[in-house]
Amino acid sequence: MSTYSVVDIFAGPGGLAEGFSKVRRADGNPAFRLELSLEKEVTAHSTLLLRAFLRQFSDKYPDRYYDFINDGGEEPDWATLFPDQWAAASQEAWQLELGKEDPELRLNDRIDAIREKAGGNTILIGGPPCQAYSLVGRARNQGKEGYVASKDGRHFLYKEYIRILDRLQPAAFVMENVKGMLSSSIDGERRIFDQVLEDLRGDQRDAGRYRLFALSPLSRRRPEAETVAPRSRDFVMRAEDFGIPQARHRVIVVGVREDLARDISDQAVANLIERRRAEATVRDAIGGMPKLRSGLSRSADGPVEWRAVVSSAMAKVSGLDPGLIEDERLSFTSKAKHYLALFQKMNEIPPREGDSTGNSKLCSENLSNWLVDRRLTRLPNNQTRGHMAEDLARYFFAAVFGEVVGRSPKASDFPSELAPNHNNWSTGKFSDRFRVQLWDAASTTITSHISKDGHYFIHPDPLQCRSLSVREAARLQTFPDNYLFKGNRTQQYVQVGNAVPPLLAMWIGEALHSLLTGKVESLEQEREAGELAHVG
Repeated sequence: MSTYSVVDIFAGPGGLAEGFSKVRRADGNPAFRLELSLEKEVTAHSTLLLRAFLRQFSDKYPDRYYDFINDGGEEPDWATLFPDQWAAASQEAWQLELGKEDPELRLNDRIDAIREKAGGNTILIGGPPCQAYSLVGRARNQGKEGYVASKDGRHFLYKEYIRILDRLQPAAFVMENVKGMLSSSIDGERRIFDQVLEDLRGDQRDAGRYRLFALSPLSRRRPEAETVAPRSRDFVMRAEDFGIPQARHRVIVVGVREDLARDISDQAVANLIERRRAEATVRDAIGGMPKLRSGLSRSADGPVEWRAVVSSAMAKVSGLDPGLIEDERLSFTSKAKHYLALFQKMNEIPPREGDSTGNSKLCSENLSNWLVDRRLTRLPNNQTRGHMAEDLARYFFAAVFGEVVGRSPKASDFPSELAPNHNNWSTGKFSDRFRVQLWDAASTTITSHISKDGHYFIHPDPLQCRSLSVREAARLQTFPDNYLFKGNRTQQYVQVGNAVPPLLAMWIGEALHSLLTGKVESLEQEREAGELAHVG
């Protein structure tokens, strides 16, 4: 029973790799072994390197690592303490910008060595940078004077993925990208994604050919799904359909080398998908975490000052007309005053940094076991940022509104007294500029924009009046609590927002392993046997 060697490119902080590294074979050993991860950004690479180092210890991380997380202080010199493991991690996690560095300098030799050593049992994973494909990125580019899409190199970084695919000749691959890639085109000509699928299949090249699979349940809803190749939109996976507490829709293309894919039936893939359907909410992920307070960004910041500012903000909101129908208006006012009274009775103001761990009692065992590390006594990357005093009133309004109405307020829902001094506030262009997450639903998509101001990611607890911390965002992304993000807080937010949810990545890895090893057929037989027994 083989372990597949994995090459992870455009790796970011390592979300895909983390998920794949947790997949186990029937004998309990790892199904995938990370051989090489490539990332260009310095702090994301630093995070990636640390995680590669920890993987050298399997799931029994060193005591010194827990001491560092729990007690704080300066990070130990891992290379001195554990030279062999650090050397192995440095061999795995490279800082390298694809498309810039000449691959003949070192990359091609490494890819060749991995291919020869693994004897064909290799996997390629990764997602080319998405800024040029995303709807926001495209809108921003159109506003640039003289912008020509065909000259934007980011559109063609997927070609680096194809080049490495041809050189590695893996048994299978996984490519991830934003949904906007489906509609992105170059200067109004052919859609990029059509070209991407053609290149991934190997239609126009002498290298190996691949059969493409869509792991989304939406692709199984049409009658001809058994006989027709997946359509472009079939490759969109909705993370919330697979137990991720976040509505994150991404393009996931799985390819299996043609000679290995001949005996895989579409029905077997459909059965595999249905076995993994699950739901999770914001409350499941962050409901039990330590209560924190925000900071004050433009005034003295301390518990006394914060209490005064928040109390004033809550009192202001409690006296405003929320513009709702009568029953909802009465409920809003009642709840706002209730939270104001609770706040004023608080004997202790929460800290800005959590000094404990916690998980919602409603969280499923699977998600809880994935997130929680019982050796931790505090959560890393769990410090709040500062906000302007005026925004705290908007955050309180949004949190109470979400609890009463069951959705986040749009700009038009805010009373005029809370309207920010923005020229575009009433134009509808940014109608959801302030967006609260809802306790009993999946969160909205965690993106790198969370690094800007936090307005799109307001905590649902009205008493905390703040945006999400890095750790809270990381939990919604299903990064385990022991996953430390390096760099400053802004850089940490960017890493979390750009990553693939590791728990989703593990499921993708399990599905891929099933496809490659024939377990999908046994799952289908198991299901049929169960149906026969039920009929009997």
